[in-house]
Amino acid sequence: MKLANKIGIAAGLLALASLPASAAEMANLQNGFAIRHARHEVRGSVTRLYLAETTDNYIDVPTAEVLGFEEIETPVAPAPAPAPPPAANLDEMVSAASTRNNIDRDLILSVIRAESGFNPDAVSRKGAQGLMQLMPQTAARLGVQNALDPATNVEGGTRYLGQLLARYHNNLLLALAAYNAGPERVEQYRGVPPFRETRVYVARIIRDLNRKRSTQRGPQTLSSTGRSVDQNSKATTTASAARVGAGS
Repeated sequence: MKLANKIGIAAGLLALASLPASAAEMANLQNGFAIRHARHEVRGSVTRLYLAETTDNYIDVPTAEVLGFEEIETPVAPAPAPAPPPAANLDEMVSAASTRNNIDRDLILSVIRAESGFNPDAVSRKGAQGLMQLMPQTAARLGVQNALDPATNVEGGTRYLGQLLARYHNNLLLALAAYNAGPERVEQYRGVPPFRETRVYVARIIRDLNRKRSTQRGPQTLSSTGRSVDQNSKATTTASAARVGAGS
């Protein structure tokens, strides 16, 4: 064999010797190199070393250069860490959106429960998408490029809820009604529209909030505006919730 060919083979073997350990054999060569490979095939004066299970990934070395083969144990890859439960991820998303937009986290969770039942892939017959059921035009206006991405959906829906609260001077009932039926309907009827779906929707969220408040033992409570306030504040959703619940 010419010296140039030997140098070329040696260089190639040096590169192959540094490949990750993912094969089942080791070929020991006379020049001191060892090549990991999946299997080998002797073809007379040439031995083909398959570097993977496929037949198109191999290297041919002179059979005379091969001292022998030995089996090696392929390291078992560690099992991937289990993904955190969806509830934990959602809680983090909601908490972050709550802080950024100054909207009570329990209110956000109650809206998500009513809108999608916590299904991030939910799509309504009208085309509303994701956890907070954003309509395509609303999502576009909010800068939400992928309404089925849970984090951006929650952020966009929370921001939209905040805009509605500001639009109706922090009237939670009107903001919820507008979230469900649209602001134009709220303004058309100068209040919660007389649609059964909307009234049931608003009442369901208020009842869910009241249920949480009845068991909550924390420094925060929800004002009738949907904003976070100190527990010493006398303004809560309870009275308003009772009226809406009774009306539905």
